[in-house]
Amino acid sequence: MKISYDPDADAMYIELREDEVDHTKELDENTIIDYNKKNEVIGVELLFVKERNPDLLKKFQVENLTPA
Repeated sequence: MKISYDPDADAMYIELREDEVDHTKELDENTIIDYNKKNEVIGVELLFVKERNPDLLKKFQVENLTPA
């Protein structure tokens, strides 16, 4: 799993597995789910992260980091 944050867009992407995006679905206006061809969730995009939850980025901890 890989989590990235773009401060300019205030968007976070949580990649659950490396695969090609086949289609997406909007969970709500600020949450987009990416699916592969097998209809498995491979990623989640969260928009307006700081606006929706200003303390969210402070709550993340990095544990058991392994080299890529």
